[in-house]
Amino acid sequence: MAPAETTVTVTSFNIHHGQGTDGVLDLARIARVIRASGADIAGLQEVDRHFAKRSDWTDQAAELAELLGCHVAYGANIDLDPPGPGKPRAQFGNAVLSRHPISRWENTHLFRSPGEEQRGLLHAEVDMPGVLLHVYVAHLAASSQTDRARQAQQVVQLVHENDPAVLLGDFNARPQTPEIGTLRAALTDTWSAVSAVGSLAPHPGAPAARIDYIFTSQRLSATWTRFSTDDPAASDHLPVVSRLASDAGR
Repeated sequence: MAPAETTVTVTSFNIHHGQGTDGVLDLARIARVIRASGADIAGLQEVDRHFAKRSDWTDQAAELAELLGCHVAYGANIDLDPPGPGKPRAQFGNAVLSRHPISRWENTHLFRSPGEEQRGLLHAEVDMPGVLLHVYVAHLAASSQTDRARQAQQVVQLVHENDPAVLLGDFNARPQTPEIGTLRAALTDTWSAVSAVGSLAPHPGAPAARIDYIFTSQRLSATWTRFSTDDPAASDHLPVVSRLASDAGR
């Protein structure tokens, strides 16, 4: 009997700590955008966890998980002492939301030059029907190309160990840059892969210069990839969404 194919819809979304381009903090709006994307798994960047007044000191990962009825994993890349006695630690990082159970997760801090913000790679193992899917979420350095190049090399080393795997993230680099070339040499950029076979129809509102990506390992292939423009004001990034298929026999 031929092995069954498993399909999953994933999204990568930099939520800008829930603050939209209109200056409004609205986590429920972020949840509506994720729900409208149809994603089974969401990789989120710039997620606050009791971090600051800007996000009302809330645990945004837990709140989004509750709003969407999802399992959650969180990786703190900035981890500060509590702002006062009895208060939780102030954290900022990445998150995975999943409709399927998350069996384990870990967060790896990536290379950081002096004075640069700490970045990380969150790895969650998602128990999907018939397959264990490795989900990675990354947010690379914004202001240092040197850091991004080193971080991309680390990401490849960490992700390349597992298959099937999907890498979701804001890489702060355009497709023609060397750091994206490093990732493309080991993984498949779903936007380019689907576009190459002529079945991609980007929305007219999609960004002209991509810095948000969905990469896949060998045992995954994309049916389609697009930017979600259901509510462009929800964040300063648009979510990128992809429908993936995993064949256990590959």
